[in-house]
Amino acid sequence: MLLFVIAILTSALVAAFIGHKIGYQRGYYVLQSEAEQALKSSKVASNELEELRRSNKTMTEQTKAAKQELEISLNNIQAVQKSEQQTRIESRKVAQLNSVYQDFIIEAGGMPLQVVGAKISPLPENAFEYGFDVAMLGDDNKAKPLSVSLSLQNRDEFIDVPLETSRYLIQGIERIRGRFMMPKGFKPLQVKLVLKSGDDTVTQLYDWKLGGMVDNMPLSLIDLPEVSDDPVTP
Repeated sequence: MLLFVIAILTSALVAAFIGHKIGYQRGYYVLQSEAEQALKSSKVASNELEELRRSNKTMTEQTKAAKQELEISLNNIQAVQKSEQQTRIESRKVAQLNSVYQDFIIEAGGMPLQVVGAKISPLPENAFEYGFDVAMLGDDNKAKPLSVSLSLQNRDEFIDVPLETSRYLIQGIERIRGRFMMPKGFKPLQVKLVLKSGDDTVTQLYDWKLGGMVDNMPLSLIDLPEVSDDPVTP
């Protein structure tokens, strides 16, 4: 009977030991798995935090660059506005001075009909651009009718140039502008400009001397810009 009790106790102790060992191993593996999972989560969180830091740095740099570009744009706008304002002021000053000169000329009897600037510039396809600046100011300060004719001459013949506009009203400065095609084979020696206003007639003869080619000249007449209205440089 005693042996039976001892056997039962021994079996219970062995079972308890085995159960304890198995439970311990299971707990250990569970804790180890949780620790590994926590480590992985920590690494993911660390990577996400680092990515967030890089993203924040990039956004900060982009914001700084955008702010700098905005400041540059505002400075450029202010510079343009200041330049435009200065240009308007200078324009008013010139207009005021011109008005004083005009009044003085009128009081002195006016300014006779005259050419103050002339040019002819070569264009593509045997075309040419002409520009004549004509001045006249009557003693009554009223606009006067002005008729214009232009011709090309060589030793044997002359050719009338068809003007885009041949009649003007002049009161101060009138700018005569246009283009024409040179007749094939014709080589002019002189250019003749005739101006008529009332009883005044002015005839100007110019030797055929071309000005420089227009800047950034296109290869075709179709691509030419409008005729410039800038004053002709004497």
